Amino acid sequence: MSPTPSIVAEADDFGAVPEGVVALADWSDLARARLSPDRWAYLAGHAGDGHAARRNREAFERAEIVPRVLLDDRVVDTATMLLGRRIAVPMLVAPVAHQGLFHPMAERASAMAAAAVETIFVASTLSTLPLEAIAAAADGGGQWFQLYVQPDRGLTDELVARAEAAGYEALVITVDAPVFGIRNVEQRAGFRLPPELAPGNLAGRAAPDTAGGRIAALLAHRPTWADIERIAALTRLPVILKGILDVDDAERALASGAVGVVVSNHGGRVLDLAPAALDRVTPIRVRLGDGALILMDGGVRRGSEVRVALDRGADAVMVGRPLIEALAVGGPLGVAHALGTLRDEFAVTLALAGRPARWASR
Repeated sequence: MSPTPSIVAEADDFGAVPEGVVALADWSDLARARLSPDRWAYLAGHAGDGHAARRNREAFERAEIVPRVLLDDRVVDTATMLLGRRIAVPMLVAPVAHQGLFHPMAERASAMAAAAVETIFVASTLSTLPLEAIAAAADGGGQWFQLYVQPDRGLTDELVARAEAAGYEALVITVDAPVFGIRNVEQRAGFRLPPELAPGNLAGRAAPDTAGGRIAALLAHRPTWADIERIAALTRLPVILKGILDVDDAERALASGAVGVVVSNHGGRVLDLAPAALDRVTPIRVRLGDGALILMDGGVRRGSEVRVALDRGADAVMVGRPLIEALAVGGPLGVAHALGTLRDEFAVTLALAGRPARWASR
């Protein structure tokens, strides 16, 4: 099949679930066959030699769930509460940029699927569609907005105000990528973002001046803790910092006005020797205590792995790349099917092993 060449905003290709797709891994080979090599490299790539990305998976492969037997639970309830919203499963759709590369409906498709499965969609600053169009597609579903602090702080404030006005319920500030990671996989494949798929939230805005060298130019505008404090004071939305691996950074996030953190190594796409996100959840939970919101992302492929993350101290997980593989093949129906698969696997895991002690009381 030929890849989707560009975004068609009015398209309503709701897709289908191919026969034989029963787990998230089944979408991967189908997506690779469907996408052009450069778009597949962007989706499946990693920083450097892929150590951090592999560590995310290896951490789950090392994990064990000790089953509990003869439980008196007659009903398995997968729902939980996050920031006052009930979601059907402790699993959010992670922010993924440039979804128009993978399907004509772009983020609209993923937002619709998340709403259908009753969970939260996190829209990226670098989304193909403007954040207002994504919010309209969710039809009452929960939505958070992921923010990259912009070199122009006035634009940053404008994005925050737009997210508030559009009805987003939280602000997720990504803090682990002040410069781009070394993306050799994308470089070898010659990936370039097509001009017609430029981020809809930044339309008409000039890129930062890089005349003095790319890294120097980016670092000149890198966000600091003072930016977090200022944004937290500026917005009425709860603030969550994404990309936290260090316990001191996690503690300072709360001191700077955040309500929680996303423990994440950016899917292994930024710093290649970063530790697995899963391995950092428990130390951060121990430091922050029970009152803080802790999410994690990176490597989740099964509902049983959601349980593992909750065992370690997370309140919920975010899932990104596997859902975009489903999007590329099956459109919004594919994303909904993938989310439903994870929900069902999580329910079976709870039935076989019981509920994580921490999560059971939430």
